[in-house]
Amino acid sequence: MVTRKSGIRGLGPAVAAGLGLMAGSLATLAAQRHALNALHKRLDHLEQSALTQRHTNLAHQQRLHWELLSKAIDRPELAEVLDIFEIPASPEKRKQYLFANALYTNALFYYRIGNLSREEFFGHLRGHLQNPVFREYWYATRGQRATIPGDSDEAELGHMIDDLLRQLEDADIDEWWVVGDPPGSDE
Repeated sequence: MVTRKSGIRGLGPAVAAGLGLMAGSLATLAAQRHALNALHKRLDHLEQSALTQRHTNLAHQQRLHWELLSKAIDRPELAEVLDIFEIPASPEKRKQYLFANALYTNALFYYRIGNLSREEFFGHLRGHLQNPVFREYWYATRGQRATIPGDSDEAELGHMIDDLLRQLEDADIDEWWVVGDPPGSDE
């Protein structure tokens, strides 16, 4: 008696080879996925480290700025070096302007490191603009702000404060805290 050979019997080695190839491919993909996940984790860590370093550098710069301003405020002969205001200032007024600069720079620093949102920065400066000396300082430093690159955050914030100051001066109400549209408002 003759037995018929089945066609499936001849596929055995091909199927085994295909399954082996598939298993090898899956193992390779798993290894690549693991390596990719490790790279993403490392990249996230490096980005966080860079952000922390940037904040450290900003904090160091803020401290140095304050130390220089403090020296200028304490010694009129040093304050003369920083007298680049558009409006002539007496030694006393110069000290006030330097302190106003320290207040503004502090708010700007807090914004840059993320301790203040743009809306909070707006509200903070709206409060400072209630002080006539701070307003004088803002006007006296218009030329300095004009030299800041127009696409920078600092220039955008400066324009925002310029607009706010115009709105405050044009307002016919005593409720200064409602004047101006905070950034991101729908109005």
